[in-house]
Amino acid sequence: MTMATTIAKRLIRNRSSQILGTLNSTSPASRTFCSSTTPITATMFPGDGIGPEIAESVKQVFTTAGVPINWEEHYVSTEIDPRTQSFLTWESLESVRRNKVGLKGPMATPIGKGHRSLNLTLRKELNLYANVRPCYSLPGYKTRYDDVNLITIRENTEGEYSGLEHQVVRGVVESLKIITRQASLRVAEYAFHYAKTHGRERVSAIHKANIMQKTDGLFLKCCREVAEKYPEITYEEVVIDNCCMMLVKNPALFDVLVMPNLYGDIISDLCAGLVGGLGLTPSCNIGEDGVALAEAVHGSAPDIAGKNLANPTALLLSGVMMLRHLKLNEQAEQIHSAIINTIAEGKYRTADLGGTSTTTEFTKAICDHL
Repeated sequence: MTMATTIAKRLIRNRSSQILGTLNSTSPASRTFCSSTTPITATMFPGDGIGPEIAESVKQVFTTAGVPINWEEHYVSTEIDPRTQSFLTWESLESVRRNKVGLKGPMATPIGKGHRSLNLTLRKELNLYANVRPCYSLPGYKTRYDDVNLITIRENTEGEYSGLEHQVVRGVVESLKIITRQASLRVAEYAFHYAKTHGRERVSAIHKANIMQKTDGLFLKCCREVAEKYPEITYEEVVIDNCCMMLVKNPALFDVLVMPNLYGDIISDLCAGLVGGLGLTPSCNIGEDGVALAEAVHGSAPDIAGKNLANPTALLLSGVMMLRHLKLNEQAEQIHSAIINTIAEGKYRTADLGGTSTTTEFTKAICDHL
């Protein structure tokens, strides 16, 4: 047994349970699954490009681990559904609403006018208000930093991504940034509750209120209100540009970061870069009505689609987050350990991890660890 494997096994249990823990504890409508034997129906969006290949890896690993789950698969349509103004059909959205849980591969929104972004459609229609992205160093996989262990929580429904743009006069366009008290309080409450229930000690609100005094000012005001209810959690406010510098210099300074939509989009990808990239980063979107949609946040990589070269780690780890949401903690722990051990040993790694293994070989290695 290599030293990397020994260290990995020592760290896996504490780290995985802390980082990938149950996500939906703040919602009164949360769906609880107490039995590990009752089959669960979950929606799966394999996605585009490499999506179907890595989705197949997830299905193989889940089957090997004995996860009691039945997948209800939905694919992106080739035509715009007028009910959603998107290539996502109404039936696809209804599947997630009905099952309350889903897993999504990478989706590429076709270029053109007259339709909404696929990801924006999911967030808006399903009211997925919080994007939760754990970012932590993987034992045995060397990057610039060895001690990254933080959570980014991004408000998912408004801000600059509200889609409200128009031309004022020829040559001048305007984009509206929407910040509401309701959405800000909701995501702040989620962030503090997450910190409390996962043994986290600090919540940092990321902002640019020194310039955007009204919008980011309202967001900070809401964070301060919520912080008063959690005196055991240290609360701080960090300007977005300073936050970026601090993360690159010393990511260990942060614990839980909560922020409006655009900042969260940028900071969460920055954090992924600290630990090896989006191919290693899990993500889960939380809805107010108990819906949880886990997803791989990397691109669809059409250049390697169908070539058996894709790395399924991000979607697998997102699947682990989904299992913990469903309280299938035993299977989640087994799969998480198998992924970490496979990467730590270094024998089977895909090209983006510095190896030569195919998607099939990497997936088989994970299954062998189970």
